[in-house]
Amino acid sequence: MAAGLVLAQLRAQMSLPGYASAPTLALLYITDHYADDAAAILDFLGGELPEVTDWAGTVGVGIAATNVEYFDEPAMAVMLCDIPADQYRVFSGVAPLAAAEMGGFEPMAALVHADAATHDVGGLIAEMAARTDTGYLFGGLASSRGRAVQFAVGGNGNIKGHGGASGVFSGGLSGVAFGPGVALVSRVTQGCQPVRAGEAGVREITSAEGHVVLELDHWPALDVMLRDLSVSLDQPQSALQAVRATLVGLLEPRDGGATDAVHRTGNFGADVVVRHIIGLDPSRRGVAVAQQVEAGTQLVFCRRDMPAARADLVRICAEIREELEPESLPLELAHALAAPEVTSAPHPARRIAGAVYVSCAGRGGPHFGGDSAELQIVRRALGDVPLIGFFAGGEIARHHLYGYTGVLTVFVGD
Repeated sequence: MAAGLVLAQLRAQMSLPGYASAPTLALLYITDHYADDAAAILDFLGGELPEVTDWAGTVGVGIAATNVEYFDEPAMAVMLCDIPADQYRVFSGVAPLAAAEMGGFEPMAALVHADAATHDVGGLIAEMAARTDTGYLFGGLASSRGRAVQFAVGGNGNIKGHGGASGVFSGGLSGVAFGPGVALVSRVTQGCQPVRAGEAGVREITSAEGHVVLELDHWPALDVMLRDLSVSLDQPQSALQAVRATLVGLLEPRDGGATDAVHRTGNFGADVVVRHIIGLDPSRRGVAVAQQVEAGTQLVFCRRDMPAARADLVRICAEIREELEPESLPLELAHALAAPEVTSAPHPARRIAGAVYVSCAGRGGPHFGGDSAELQIVRRALGDVPLIGFFAGGEIARHHLYGYTGVLTVFVGD
């Protein structure tokens, strides 16, 4: 019944001006309530939409459809994409994006879905990024309380190498690689703000062992953290509360140059990965974090809360708008873009054909103040554009794997 309702809505939209009338690519996201029925859902939709030859997607504990999020309930969403067939390729773990089989196709960027249970998933993500000309990936890890499934169908309904998988499988990476003819704009929001503003808050790890930061700027790491947080172990309860609310932003040495974004704006760019503090080492005056670290990495203590999350999401939406809108506008057009009713009808000047939003399963409405509040912030900023996405167990942007992050990517029309 749910698939039938989705199909009816799709057919109605396909008949409207400005919507995809002859799509060949579809993105399909389902909540984990439907994971056991994934194959039947794909078979039904594929049979009813024979013109759609390629499918990609995955499962999440929640999914997003335009202005609404669906958490902990049965839900599915489909986005139909009218993209030239020579400008994308669907791939999967058993049918990877192999240069020998691309026939001249040049992948510029890719939407990626991954299985968290896959060995060295971070390494696979980095390897996949290296196969694209820009090195840019966007997507996330499937999230499910049961089976973690992915969808990958290409061409004749079964990608070479899938065997009997029939487009539904688990493990590895899958998704869609896009060619140079598909214009994308993408931004990452980590919803964090440094505890100390500006350059003063940026520390260099000068000694580390595994997950434990031993020294920052040649001082004991624990002492530096307590000083930055303005707390003391003489008052253990307040110190513990402050530490529990604190995370670390890490910038690897090879990503040098991205610190400028931290210094100038107080926000973290896509090069900074935020990780939890997982313990303290009083004997060595160290701080343990949820990632192996090495000397030379830059570290910023930060906090993640509702005001920071909302402000950072508004920021990335504003950056996307600024990039897409013309530098100079006629006065009439400028007034039209600033009008409140633009939220219900995106203006052509923004050229947004659709959007994919992957957010952390630990974010969602309550983290932003109410049900679907996160998506409503996006809607107010970009307009009522077609949007699809899911709430992931980890978010992918560039070659990094994040947590508690949102990755917003828009398809740019002519």
